[in-house]
Amino acid sequence: MAESRPQSLHPGDQPSDASVPKVVVSRLSLYLRELQRLEAAGQQTISSGQLGTLLGFSDAQVRKDLGFFGQFGYPGVGYRCDELIRAMRDILGTNQSWNVVMVGVGNLGQALLGYRGFGRQNFTIVAAFDADPAKVGQMVRGLMVQPLEQLSETVREQHVRLGMIVVPAERAQEVADRLVAAGVEGIVNFAPVTLNLPPHVQNVGVDLAIELEQLSFAVTSKLVKLAEPSPSPAE
Repeated sequence: MAESRPQSLHPGDQPSDASVPKVVVSRLSLYLRELQRLEAAGQQTISSGQLGTLLGFSDAQVRKDLGFFGQFGYPGVGYRCDELIRAMRDILGTNQSWNVVMVGVGNLGQALLGYRGFGRQNFTIVAAFDADPAKVGQMVRGLMVQPLEQLSETVREQHVRLGMIVVPAERAQEVADRLVAAGVEGIVNFAPVTLNLPPHVQNVGVDLAIELEQLSFAVTSKLVKLAEPSPSPAE
């Protein structure tokens, strides 16, 4: 087994954003979820091959991804699930609690407020906002919907660094500008539009229609490939 003894990462050892491809960070989140599931089921150790097989990656891919951040594991044992979970939380920044504000309390926003997975990864939606006077003052999933005019004050008082935009596309940039002005440093945007943000504000776009398009492409491509005639055997 190729894994070596783990090395702890110090703040200064953390690779820069530019040196780590986004796809690697995405896979780290997948590794973390799977390790948490395995630990909850009582599994204590796992190899890179086993972890890769569970997620559809090669063992070499798993080791390469982790290699961006240090060396982990024990010869002849593999990775200890609890240690690798802690290391990945350190890398992803979820070893601390994050307060989040949400703007937009429509159907999707209300569904997201009820998603328990945020809390399991140390994210807490502490406030919800909407521009609709009919929604302001309503209780949704334990939170009272606030007017946008209270956004800056709430961000400051709750020490919020992350925000979620769940509004129609035509309102998204305006909401983003409000979040930036309030001091939010990272935004998850569910509106199907590209935001114009200053360089110091990080942005992740989640367009569910695009995800379905990618899925439909994969399914269609598979069907086309299956329909292609097999090459004739060489005579």
